[in-house]
Amino acid sequence: MMIVTHSGKFHADDAWAVAVLKILFPQAEVVRTRDTERVEAADFAVDVGGIWDPATGRFDHHQKGFAGARPTGVPYASAGLVWKEFGARCVSALAAAHTGHRLSDEKAVEMAHSIDADVVQYLDLSDVGAAKNAPGGYGLSAVVSGFNPNWLDEQRVGYGDADDAYRLSQFSRAMELLTDIMANAVKYRVGALLSVEQVRQAQVLDEGRVLFLENGAVPWSQVVRREMPKVLFVISHNIAEQRYMIHTIPVSADSFMARADLPEAWAGLRDAQLAAVTGVDDAGFCHNGRFIASAKSYEGIRRMASLALQALEQ
Repeated sequence: MMIVTHSGKFHADDAWAVAVLKILFPQAEVVRTRDTERVEAADFAVDVGGIWDPATGRFDHHQKGFAGARPTGVPYASAGLVWKEFGARCVSALAAAHTGHRLSDEKAVEMAHSIDADVVQYLDLSDVGAAKNAPGGYGLSAVVSGFNPNWLDEQRVGYGDADDAYRLSQFSRAMELLTDIMANAVKYRVGALLSVEQVRQAQVLDEGRVLFLENGAVPWSQVVRREMPKVLFVISHNIAEQRYMIHTIPVSADSFMARADLPEAWAGLRDAQLAAVTGVDDAGFCHNGRFIASAKSYEGIRRMASLALQALEQ
């Protein structure tokens, strides 16, 4: 099997698209060329060839008259075209490989749409010149572009076959980066999916105002915000650091405002100073923003949670 994309300078959209296909077809050879015969002979032609036809493995968007766009109006480049066709399959494969979890078809499609909204559409927007995916020079498209050889590399390596080999090796490095980004995006979403029941079944304390999670690494924020309006604080066991934490509940995913803050008197204090203010001997720290604090023991963090609740009633 052969995956062909164009030679010369590469971009994030073609590197992402080829990376997706390599995940699903790991034995396929990746060839970078503009030779018409090789493009036509390929099993997949990505960002080259002037044809968009998923049934025959053609995923180009440069041809005259191309107007492919998402329902939102965001135009497709090769990343989005391949992801539209293979994103759900790619998500399923990555979930199985990196989490051991088999996703339902419905969940795989849902996650693929989410990753398109968070990542892929911005690669397409950047490629077609409609928008930058992040301010400055270090958005993902710019980072991938940085893997291209510059004129100093070409002067050092030379041109012709040596240059082509070096450029292919850099393209492969960019694909590896994007594959890691895909895998991390899938692992995060699978983790969030599997955490829901754990959070729902967690112990509720203090008349429903405090939730205790035995594993602090479990993602809890979304479930608590949506389903537990009475909860004001989450306490959890940080197994890796062997300490207990108390967290405030953000009112939304993109807000630093909390349902309730930790006491103002705790802000920025550590160890003996925090212990003196709270009366909790093993108190560790309280962030200056009053959204997280710690203690070494469960008893200590429970006491801090009770104090935080009492402070709200004063």
